[in-house]
Amino acid sequence: MSNAPIIPVELIAPAFNPATFGIRGAPHALFTRLRKDYPLAIAEVPGYDPHWIVTKYDDIREITRQDHIFHSADRSKTLASKIAEQLMRQYSGGLPTIFKTLVHMDDPEHAEHRAVTQPHFYPQAIAKVEPMVRDMARSYITAFLAKGAQNDNTGDFATELAFPYPAEVVLTLIGVPKQDHRKMLDLTHWLFCYADPDLCRPGANITDPAEIIKTWDIVYNEFKAYYESMIAERQQCPVDDLTSAIANGKIGGCPMTERNMISYLVIASTAGHDTTSATTATGMWVLAENPDLLQRLKADPALIPGFVEETIRWTSPVQQFIRSATEDYTLRGQQIKKGDLLYLSYISGNRDEDVFKDPFTFDPARSPNRHVGFGYGPHICLGQHLARLEMKVLWEELIPRLASVSMAGEGRMTESEFVTGPKSVPIRYTLETTH
Repeated sequence: MSNAPIIPVELIAPAFNPATFGIRGAPHALFTRLRKDYPLAIAEVPGYDPHWIVTKYDDIREITRQDHIFHSADRSKTLASKIAEQLMRQYSGGLPTIFKTLVHMDDPEHAEHRAVTQPHFYPQAIAKVEPMVRDMARSYITAFLAKGAQNDNTGDFATELAFPYPAEVVLTLIGVPKQDHRKMLDLTHWLFCYADPDLCRPGANITDPAEIIKTWDIVYNEFKAYYESMIAERQQCPVDDLTSAIANGKIGGCPMTERNMISYLVIASTAGHDTTSATTATGMWVLAENPDLLQRLKADPALIPGFVEETIRWTSPVQQFIRSATEDYTLRGQQIKKGDLLYLSYISGNRDEDVFKDPFTFDPARSPNRHVGFGYGPHICLGQHLARLEMKVLWEELIPRLASVSMAGEGRMTESEFVTGPKSVPIRYTLETTH
């Protein structure tokens, strides 16, 4: 890294601070500057190992399509301080991460584990669950509007609908009974929003790095305690759900390890809905601030799939992932060395001026819209087709019922440098009289 450009610490340090992502617009101002002045450069933030900060769309795609060169499993997959990495190794018995999910794997391990559930997420399999998803969407819309009718047609779209609806969809597919969905939602927030004072684990000291890793360890063990008996049941009597597929999945002809099995269920139970929740809540925030957009979608419902794609690009709920180089590599004229860490900013790639025309204009008719909101390459999001269906169905059911919508207060963003989106979207609405 000796001759590489170094980003001034005062410029890049906010990208390492979860609070920055709780300020609407702040991350975009930062990464717009980086794309212009430091498109591929090194961050040397105190307390962290040096990281290449990858801000450009083409560079993100070049890295993520070459998993054999840029590994996911050798170091922490998310941004972690030196202390956090050391603590993770202590808690995990020397491993670089507490969890061993699909995102923490490289091939052949990644491909083998992904194949265990992949058939459940093929488009033809997702099409079969559409009636169930549509029923759930209608149910949540009806409940949201009924509650709103008692509060002058107001409600918090994030907490009352965008959070619980995608959670119910994926947790039902996993086989988790409805009475336990709230527990899963809380554990998801503890895991991803460990630095947010409103969503973190109760009693956690969010300023202490040891507390963060302790929370992850607690979350892992909570999931383990919950899923152990379910796994045993499904191994004895499999049913048509994701837990059965994972509990009976074979890796190289052998059962999956316990850690990998629990981790698989953790990522399905958390990332399987949290990113969709963030994107859905963002979609409503955009609609509430752009009355013309709601009318445009009402007049032309065929725009709804494009609206969904644009909300994914606009939100980019997974802000970053970390990769490590397994060999020397030249990227954008810079010499990346074996062992170097790379911080891939998806939020930056999806606003890259060289790829997206007017990237700060929300356009449901944007075409093409080849965003990297679901990642790219072999690690592209396994649940992308389910996420698209959930959002498309929700908007198809809700938009015709709304005559107007506006913000009824200040929206609030989650404080997280990893997965983020709105944690509160208070809206006021009027309904069409024909519904």
